[in-house]
Amino acid sequence: MIANSTLEIILVALTDKFHYSTSIDFLFFVRWVTKDLEIEETSPPRGEDEAKTQVRKVKKKKKKKVKAEKRGVCHVSRVPPRMDHVKLRQVLSQFGEIQRIYLVPEAVAAQMNRKRAGGFRGQAFSEGWVEFTKKSVAKRVANMLNGQQMGGRKRSSFYYDIWNVKYLSKIKWDDVTDEIAQRHAVREQKLALELSAAKRERDFYLTQVDKSRALSSIEERMKKKQKVQQESGVNSDFPSDQFAPKVIRQFPQKKPVADQAGKIKPSLSMDVLAGVFGGQ
Repeated sequence: MIANSTLEIILVALTDKFHYSTSIDFLFFVRWVTKDLEIEETSPPRGEDEAKTQVRKVKKKKKKKVKAEKRGVCHVSRVPPRMDHVKLRQVLSQFGEIQRIYLVPEAVAAQMNRKRAGGFRGQAFSEGWVEFTKKSVAKRVANMLNGQQMGGRKRSSFYYDIWNVKYLSKIKWDDVTDEIAQRHAVREQKLALELSAAKRERDFYLTQVDKSRALSSIEERMKKKQKVQQESGVNSDFPSDQFAPKVIRQFPQKKPVADQAGKIKPSLSMDVLAGVFGGQ
C-alpha cells in the first residue's frame, strides 16, 4: 500500500509533467519515489533497534555469566624456575581445556639475590592461578597432581619438581583478579608511606645540616671579632662561657660477660664437697 504522501508526490509530478523530456523519464521518477517511500515505511524506528541491541547485550552477558559459573580455578603455590605460562599451559592442557593463566612475578630482591648467587638469570614466578573450563576437571587435576612429581622429559629442568596444586572452591576468576588488584594497591600504599617517611627524614637531616653550618659560621665570626678586640686592647662584651669547649659525658660501661667467661673457672663450694665426702 502506498501512503497519502506518496500519492501527493505523484500528483505533483503529474502536474509538472512538462518538466520531463519523455514519458519514460517520468515513469522512472515515479518508481524511484515509491521505492524510497516503501523502504522508509518498512524500516523500523531507531528506538526499536536500540532496544533490540540492549536485549542482545543482556543475553550475551547472561550466557557469559553462566559459562563463568561452570568454570573452576586452581592455585599453584609454587612455580618451578624456567617455567612460564606457555609451558604451564602445555603441561596442564592435556588434562582439560584451560581458559586463563596468571603467574605472579618474583620479587625484585629475591631475583637479585638469585642472580648474584649464580642461579637462573631469567624471569621466575612465585605462584599462579589456572582457570579450567569445567569445575570437575579442575577438581580432578588438583586431586591427581598435588604432591606428585612433574615428570615429563628427563632433560627438562623441572622434571624432579613437585606439584603444589589446590582447587579453590566457590572462587571465580573475578575474585582472583580483585585479590591481585588489592595486593597491588596495598603494595603501592606501603611504598608511598615508605617514600614519604624517607623524604621527611631527608628534609629533617638537610635542615639540621643547614642549621649546623649557620651556627658554625656565626661562631667563627664571633671568635674572629673577639680575637681582633683582644689584640687591639678593647674589652670584649662577649661572655667567656659562650665559646667554652663542649662537655662530652663519659658513662661507665659494663664489660660483656663473654670477655670474662674464659677467665672464670668453675669451682665447687666446700659445703658440696663436705656433703659428698662426709666431712664436717
